[in-house]
Amino acid sequence: MIPPVFSNWFTHRGWTPRPHQIALTEAGLAGDSALLIAPTGGGKTLAGFLASLIDLAGQPASARPALHTLYISPLKALAVDVERNLLTPVEEMGLNIRIETRTGDTPAHKRQRQRKSPPDILLTTPEQLALFIASDHAETFFADLKCVIIDEAHALAPQKRGDLLCLGLSTLASWAPHCRFIGLSATVKDPDYLARWLSPAAKIIETQGGSKADITLLESEARIPWSGHSGRFAVPEIYQAVKAAHLTLLFVNTRAQAEQMFQELWNVNEDGLAITLHHGSLAKEQRRKVEAAMSCGALKAVVCTSTLDLGIDWGEVDLVIQMGAPKGAARLIQRIGRANHRMDEASRALLVPT
Repeated sequence: MIPPVFSNWFTHRGWTPRPHQIALTEAGLAGDSALLIAPTGGGKTLAGFLASLIDLAGQPASARPALHTLYISPLKALAVDVERNLLTPVEEMGLNIRIETRTGDTPAHKRQRQRKSPPDILLTTPEQLALFIASDHAETFFADLKCVIIDEAHALAPQKRGDLLCLGLSTLASWAPHCRFIGLSATVKDPDYLARWLSPAAKIIETQGGSKADITLLESEARIPWSGHSGRFAVPEIYQAVKAAHLTLLFVNTRAQAEQMFQELWNVNEDGLAITLHHGSLAKEQRRKVEAAMSCGALKAVVCTSTLDLGIDWGEVDLVIQMGAPKGAARLIQRIGRANHRMDEASRALLVPT
């Protein structure tokens, strides 16, 4: 089922395709819709794209659909991260496949060029898909679409964004009757509901495994105030945890908290550690600069909000710190999973009560 160029790439990497990756690829090549539920670090993203990559690699560029695969991410940063991770195997295997992102950060001239000359794989967000569907000639643009991949589907389905996206998926299904829909998730409360939300005919592929997370609650030596939720009292102890780790993601719940905690850490940063900031109100150039520095291992810690809590795969992150209680248990699980993002390695987290 897997062509030699792909199997040789796995071998060169020292990897073997996991059973759930093979099962999802078989479903994709057969044209079936499916929901993949696999532990954090289990290679879900690669599994979602394998069938599309194999299909595209087997066709000359002139015979391919205008747009073959549409990937939908709940976060702009995740779309950029997936593009980076997907380009690696494509380039290493020498595949002639165009992959591009289209988010709120994409300049207008690039969006116009994408309409005239679509890439083989387009990575976008639910809001961008809604705008695209409402535009002129959208039906023609999506008519030959073969696959839609929804990442972190559990985070989208129960929200208003999920309702909007569901309407978009229904529209795509009517415009491209042979399109298959793939959902990827590690945290699913009701698999049957999520599969039905994805597609009436979606099958469920579920795998067990993964290491139990190593979670510690900070027992601070400082006095915890009766009110407030900033966690400023624990900054010296947080700084020591950051020093001891290789790369830390420090999650807070609001942008104001992120700015404040970033400043507090710099006030005690006697060692000049590379500590930076990431949230949705920063300029695109600043966010991209932070993400690039993370990917090349040039940072020691990033104070961030939910902009980095879903699916982001920064291999160097070995500690997650959560300040106070997040908005839900599922969000906490996702954030913890950013540390040691590998299926067979325990994620490590420090929870700071406030």
